[in-house]
Amino acid sequence: MSILGNNKFILSDERKYRIYRHLLFWGFWGFWFGLVREFNPKFLKDTGHLPNIFQSMAEAFLLLLPQAIVVYPFLYFILPRYVFTGKYIKASFWVIILLIITISVSASLLIYIPWHKVIWISSQAAIFQGASTSLKYMLAYLSAMQGALTAVALAASFKMFKYYYVKNLRTLQLQKENTAAQMQLLTAQVHPHFLFNTLNNIYSQTQLESPRGSKMIMGLSDMLRYILYEGQKNLVPLNQEFSMISEYINLEKIRYGNKLDVHVLIPDKTGNLSIAPLLLLPFVENCFKHGTSKVLQRPWISLTVELRDAILVMKLMNGKVPAVVGEQSKDGIGINNVRQRLELLYPGKYDLQIREEAEVYVVDLRVELIKGEPLQHEVRVEKSEATYV
Repeated sequence: MSILGNNKFILSDERKYRIYRHLLFWGFWGFWFGLVREFNPKFLKDTGHLPNIFQSMAEAFLLLLPQAIVVYPFLYFILPRYVFTGKYIKASFWVIILLIITISVSASLLIYIPWHKVIWISSQAAIFQGASTSLKYMLAYLSAMQGALTAVALAASFKMFKYYYVKNLRTLQLQKENTAAQMQLLTAQVHPHFLFNTLNNIYSQTQLESPRGSKMIMGLSDMLRYILYEGQKNLVPLNQEFSMISEYINLEKIRYGNKLDVHVLIPDKTGNLSIAPLLLLPFVENCFKHGTSKVLQRPWISLTVELRDAILVMKLMNGKVPAVVGEQSKDGIGINNVRQRLELLYPGKYDLQIREEAEVYVVDLRVELIKGEPLQHEVRVEKSEATYV
């Protein structure tokens, strides 16, 4: 979608729109210059009559030609090359040169146009008609300078407004595209990390010729379906995300059997809340990775999720091997990934606290979710065997 939206007439650089804008500008400026400026009480007081409307308009539009001498070089040469790049001294030099040329041409037209025997574009018509040659030139130059400066100021105002407005629109568009690209990259990183670990688990089961391998393959199939169809979306229904997590937990429970204590409490009713897909999985995966160490006599994992209106509160804990003195654990790729996604997707709307106690690893997460079902195609995920409340 174009960043210009419905403002093409004003902002587009297409040839037809540029021609329309320029015709409108010069038409409006010529109308004001020839009509509004001419018909004033002082002219009637000085001359005893109103100016000839046709002569006034013809004179005004004739004077637009020398004004264009300064307007177009200013718009398409001086502004982009000197003003927008901060070279104001050079810009001033060229403006002065162009103004001298424009004012000289305009003043000459003012003096030598035949109908100036009757009217003059200035309200000082009576003075002009009986003035000396030097005074005529001075008045003509003043009037020409006023017209040229006004035309340049108006044209430059429109041009600079358009330039900075479009620049701002493009900056916002680039920020959105950059954010979207980052999100796609971060989401894509979740997939191989998760698949690698799960496939390793399935491989171990098949090596043991365990019947649990087939059940794990079916579970993985459901998860892959979710990743492929839902993982690419901006938002998914919260209940689908919970089902995905439960499916993953069930796969791990099949793998470890009675060797691992798993306590899971997930709300069964999620209302119409939505969440970014695969946002919570890296935390759960990390929990199983570190909470199932063979060094632990009785590994355990606890996941509790609450919904407080639109606030998701998750507490995830697992047992861990006591840390060696002076050793600092580092977050894995998955946790760093989810930190970035939270910052991109929920800036100022989340709180993430990760801490290590003596023999416990704790993750506390609060996220303000979005109400309303996402307007996207829904792929249903079967509810898993995790414990619900």
